[in-house]
Amino acid sequence: MKRFTEEEIQTWRVGFMPGLVVIALVILFRITGVLQSLELIALDSFLRWRPRESIDKRILIVGINEQDIQGIGTYPIPDRDLASLLRKLATYKPRAIGIDIVRDLPVDPGYTDLVAAFQAIKTVIGIEKALPDQYGNTINPPPTLPPEQVGFADVIPDADGHIRRSLLGTSNREGEYKFSLAILLAKAYLSKEGISLTNGTYDPIAMQFGTTELTRFRPNSGGYVRADAGGNQILINFRNARKPFRIVSLNDIQTGNIDPSWIRDRIVLIGITSHSAKDIVNVSAIPSSTPGLMFGVEVHAHTVSQIISAVLDGRPLLRVWSDSWEYIWIMVWGFLGISLAKLTKTPLQNLLSVSVAGISLVGLSYLLLIWGWWIPVVPAWFVLTVNGFSINAFYLYHQTLKSRINERQYMIDYTFDIIHNGPLQTLARILSCTQDQDLSHEQLRSQLEQLNQELRAVYESVRRETLTQDSSIHIGIDLDLDLQQPTHDILYQVYSNTLALNFPCFETIQVKIIKFDPIDTPPLSIEQKRGLCRFMEEALCNVGKYAKGVTRLKVTCTQTEGMNIIRIQDNGLGISSSSQPKKYKRSGGRGTKQAKALERQLGGRFKRSFLSPKGTVCELTWSVSKGRFWF
Repeated sequence: MKRFTEEEIQTWRVGFMPGLVVIALVILFRITGVLQSLELIALDSFLRWRPRESIDKRILIVGINEQDIQGIGTYPIPDRDLASLLRKLATYKPRAIGIDIVRDLPVDPGYTDLVAAFQAIKTVIGIEKALPDQYGNTINPPPTLPPEQVGFADVIPDADGHIRRSLLGTSNREGEYKFSLAILLAKAYLSKEGISLTNGTYDPIAMQFGTTELTRFRPNSGGYVRADAGGNQILINFRNARKPFRIVSLNDIQTGNIDPSWIRDRIVLIGITSHSAKDIVNVSAIPSSTPGLMFGVEVHAHTVSQIISAVLDGRPLLRVWSDSWEYIWIMVWGFLGISLAKLTKTPLQNLLSVSVAGISLVGLSYLLLIWGWWIPVVPAWFVLTVNGFSINAFYLYHQTLKSRINERQYMIDYTFDIIHNGPLQTLARILSCTQDQDLSHEQLRSQLEQLNQELRAVYESVRRETLTQDSSIHIGIDLDLDLQQPTHDILYQVYSNTLALNFPCFETIQVKIIKFDPIDTPPLSIEQKRGLCRFMEEALCNVGKYAKGVTRLKVTCTQTEGMNIIRIQDNGLGISSSSQPKKYKRSGGRGTKQAKALERQLGGRFKRSFLSPKGTVCELTWSVSKGRFWF
């Protein structure tokens, strides 16, 4: 497993702390409810985008529309007409009839007819308003219906006025526990299937039909923050269709203009579908001919359909993760944004990668919602995009600053390498010969002139590298090599030029064995070739300076057994390990540092060995198949 270097850790820290602040701020915004409205809008959008569903034929809505009201000539609908409708529907034998029309007081004429119909038809379920409104008022149920045939019709809108939840059960002011119209209709329908209503298995407060537990709404469910979760509520998984239910009018029933199979063994909901009656709520979760608006009776139909579809068809209920998992999810996308900001090198790459990640997040969240899981997409998208785009600017600035520093360091190293491999080598030769008194006055003058030329050549070489950064290298006084040539040809020229220098140890060499084979696999960069030239020059200069008594020099550049090998071997006295200065033993000289840097670039290995009884081998190897390339 790869270990991160200290430099890599420092680079990651550049964007990690700002990214962590962004994650913390988004989580704080979510906890305080700043993002709630956006998360609810995202939920509505995903629900609208779901694949279209078929009509739920188990439910029929009898909508008393404007034409029906005009035909009757009065509103509210008199008890006589409502009683006539109930008796007509009862002849088709539905499983249950829900009346989403208030009947706490008589609406003459026909009150006695309605009472008789209530007593005769046991499948009728009326409504009441169990929860007090802003003025503390409630609405009583029809006085002649028994309590088991009465459900409340209360709805709980969100802060934006939209309906996304359904209240299934609650206690009234007297402490009596009441069931909603929707739950009683579902209970009546499912009882014919042999499925009864019980308490939940995993959540004892929740309701359960058979093995299907109705997921109870909590104050922080999904994108909600400290919402009113009183009573027993569920999120409504609206049926996604332009016409999710069959809707007929009062006149259709009265005239018999209806297929009896639409009613027999079904659930029938009676409600007002006239805009003038204002029994309308805001719902943005389904496509509609009137965007954002839905009749109250339709909301009850969606809730009933959701329950019986989940029990009988396995249609998913809307569920949410626990708070801890939601925040882990948000943090994962935040850290992904930081990673993308770090790993992308250009603004275009960053834009593409963050966009793809954002689309993937939305797509995954959408798929999970189809499967019934509502997860926090808005905060996750925020931390991903803000970290992905903004933190990238931190990394690009750091990369630019680091590049400038590296360029300066490169020029410093480049300049010193030229000085080290040229003038300093000449100076070392002069000092050695002067100490041994091997130089005449003329020879000393000649050497100093050479040193002068080499020093002046340093300026020209650095100037050319700074201005042009061309693919060449300056060796010695007057040798310029084109690094576009094959590597073995370049190294041979370095070898020939260095051996021509006036080093004392070169004069005793009697046998020279050379072999320069092609070693350009894998392809080498210009910088790598330049390093190889410096390596060859340094190794040969060390032979010329220190290999006293050398008679045999072997220089080979070969490719064998999947390895590229450059080896310089002599049989001179050299610098034995015992005679090296302590500083040299600890870290090596400049030449050793050059070789180590080249070793890292090539992903290879540098080795200097001292032979017995005398001689030195300087060797650099790297793999043909696993070499790393630094362009």
